[in-house]
Amino acid sequence: MFGFGKSTQFIPPAATLPGRSERMPVAPRHVVLGTPMTPPWPAGIESAQFGMGCFWGAEREFWETPGVYTTAVGYAGGATPNPTYREVCTGRTNHAEVVLVAWDPAKLSFAQLLKRFWEAHDPTQGMRQGNDVGTQYRSAIYCTSSQQRALAEATRERFQQALSARSYGVITTEIRGGRPGDPCPEFFYAEDDHQQYLAKNPGGYCGLAGTGVTCPLPTGVDVP
Repeated sequence: MFGFGKSTQFIPPAATLPGRSERMPVAPRHVVLGTPMTPPWPAGIESAQFGMGCFWGAEREFWETPGVYTTAVGYAGGATPNPTYREVCTGRTNHAEVVLVAWDPAKLSFAQLLKRFWEAHDPTQGMRQGNDVGTQYRSAIYCTSSQQRALAEATRERFQQALSARSYGVITTEIRGGRPGDPCPEFFYAEDDHQQYLAKNPGGYCGLAGTGVTCPLPTGVDVP
């Protein structure tokens, strides 16, 4: 991605950029799926946020997953309200680049999404993903329910065992939300030119790369 800063340390919340009260304009429809980009979504649709480094390739990973209703890229986990891409790239917002994923649980389980998440990137790299360096590129799962949180943590433990067996390091994925006193971080939509970027720019940059390690799911959790 084309970041302007390579800070690998969070800064004090009081020192983050002030941001703004104005929301980012959002296109009404997903250019690939044709579904709404913003809620309210149909009854039963669930959502969560995933950080996997550069959000261009991460979003494509999810919109290509059968059962996903819609996706959007944005910023979350930091302190600056309604930041711009340039602001996030300075490392002075503490936000991660994330993908908001909304899916139909009758067609796709959260376990399936987590398996796709863990296997599509390297969650052991800390504040980077490949050549993309900075706090904004950290691995993250932001949950919207206690069930999501429990499964995210359970799959992390199973995947850690698989990674350790292949001599990978410790998973650094930030897991937040889904607990009393720990709500899902607020999602701020990115600029329209970043939404579905690789559909609009088929030859565009994508630094996403997995480890080649399979994520085994906890006992009793099946993936078709």
